[in-house]
Amino acid sequence: MKISLSGAGKRFNREWIFRNASLDFLPNTFYAITGPNGSGKSTLLQAIGGILGLSEGAISYYNNAVALSMEKAYQQISFCAPYLEVIEEMTLLEFLDFHARFKTFLPGINKEQVISIVGLEASATKQIRNYSSGMKQRVKLAQAIFSNTPVVLLDEPCSNLDATGIELYHSLISRYCQNRVVIISSNDEQEFHFVSNRISIQDLKLSIGAARL
Repeated sequence: MKISLSGAGKRFNREWIFRNASLDFLPNTFYAITGPNGSGKSTLLQAIGGILGLSEGAISYYNNAVALSMEKAYQQISFCAPYLEVIEEMTLLEFLDFHARFKTFLPGINKEQVISIVGLEASATKQIRNYSSGMKQRVKLAQAIFSNTPVVLLDEPCSNLDATGIELYHSLISRYCQNRVVIISSNDEQEFHFVSNRISIQDLKLSIGAARL
């Protein structure tokens, strides 16, 4: 799947977060959106995923050069972020069952394997509201990475993870994301040190000044 932004901009009230962004995200490629806290990295990532609408410009999604509507593109994208909620009244088994109704797991992977891989076997029948913040982040990573989608969007993926959780994150990326479009929004090098295609949100802010000239 290919994602293209053309002259894309997003503003809240009078403030432009980014502007004149023309970017292509290609299959089988890793990208990182970098910049300081509060600079707009998450806003750009959410716009790429269709969670936020653009204020100007356009975003297009292609599957084998065939343009997709946003409704169809949604089925091709999975998203993980610390601010996205899981259904805490469900057990992990129930949550994965529920999630699989919308996006199936990667071929050859079932919910029991997902739970085992992310190390939550002992808590599979507990309500997620009783999980620690690190355990909840593992759940969020699992529902994104094990969804059978060609695009994986990760916003600060190691939030709330300890050293073992960070090691798990890198293992998941290495084992299950190599043939996908992966876009990571972060200012923490350990989350994207393996990425060669880096987009500075600050560079897109420079475009704001150029647009005013």
